[in-house]
Amino acid sequence: MNFNEKMKKLILFTSCILVFSYANAQDRVITTAVPFLLVSADARAAGMADIGVATSADAFSQQWNPAKYAFATDKQGVSVSFTPYLTDLANDISLGQLTYYNKISDRNAFAASIRYFGFGEIELRDNPNDPARIVSPNEFAIDGSYSLKLSEKFSMAVAGRYIRSNLKVATDNADASAASSFAIDVAGFYQSEEIAYSEFNGRWRAGFNIQNLGPKISYDNDNISTNFLPANLKLGTGFDFILDDYNKVAVNVEFNKLLVPTPQNPDLNGDGTITPEERAQNTDNYRSIGWVSGVFKSFGDAPDGLSEETKEVTYAVGAEYSYQDSFAMRLGYFHESPLKGARKYFSMGAGFKYNVVKVDVSYLFSASKVKNPLENTLRFSLTFNFGDKYDEY
Repeated sequence: MNFNEKMKKLILFTSCILVFSYANAQDRVITTAVPFLLVSADARAAGMADIGVATSADAFSQQWNPAKYAFATDKQGVSVSFTPYLTDLANDISLGQLTYYNKISDRNAFAASIRYFGFGEIELRDNPNDPARIVSPNEFAIDGSYSLKLSEKFSMAVAGRYIRSNLKVATDNADASAASSFAIDVAGFYQSEEIAYSEFNGRWRAGFNIQNLGPKISYDNDNISTNFLPANLKLGTGFDFILDDYNKVAVNVEFNKLLVPTPQNPDLNGDGTITPEERAQNTDNYRSIGWVSGVFKSFGDAPDGLSEETKEVTYAVGAEYSYQDSFAMRLGYFHESPLKGARKYFSMGAGFKYNVVKVDVSYLFSASKVKNPLENTLRFSLTFNFGDKYDEY
């Protein structure tokens, strides 16, 4: 095997590390293409264990729930974030995101963002003494969304996304054309008015987002190498304890399920022995599933029935304390079944706001034997809000 082929396998292996399940290699762990779409880019959500579908609106709502933009209190916002990735292995793998939103009126808003995942530079040589050829594998997505209040308390949004994955390395026998696809999101968000309780005021929030619905992606334009996009369903709710004019505590919970078929048991004839032919046939059967039918299959195709389906749902709980909307502290916990990826981690974060500038940071602690690519990594976000102010009522 020449060096080019070795590097190609290394990139594909790295890509496998970055799949949504960071996990042990079990037959029924669900993996997808372009998993960077599910990595939390902003430090606010990351500080609450990747919770964002039902939290209050901010500039990063594009990733979590674009319907929240209709409830934004600032007319416009620009945000940028930077997330180092796999820092124990390399220092040049990272995820960056730039987002802009504009609240056209009190009832509607639009937003756009670009997300870029870079694998850093890789030197390729056919022989050790040959001059190096530098390649920079990368993936990116460009989004646009529109949100509209359907009532004073409920809004919906649609989003479109162009996805390009440039991981393939050219060899003497193959080109290095990038793979691409597109996807849509459908989201909803509910926010109550401020309610007076005996000891405090409060506000309820709830949200959903059906994300990344789109055609499978392939590097070779054939059925053999097609992979599902990370279509997923987010559901969440939260409550704000408004203690006084200065202090507020928000508590949130969120559930997530991949809308991707579960890999089936490769023991096709049930004799307890898995042959290479059975494994190959099982893989072909899985890859032949269309993306639309795959969404519907994902709710009831787990081989062990309902007990396994429930294990495919991850959950996270998080809390945010804010003082005068100028300082915030955050905590969170994320849980995934050991049979479906085994990701478990705690997170913490903080935010600081001065005039129109807001800075957020977060940190993650793994609570699982499976190493998390974001473990011991600081994430940074910077937000600029400007323009007229809208009432949150």
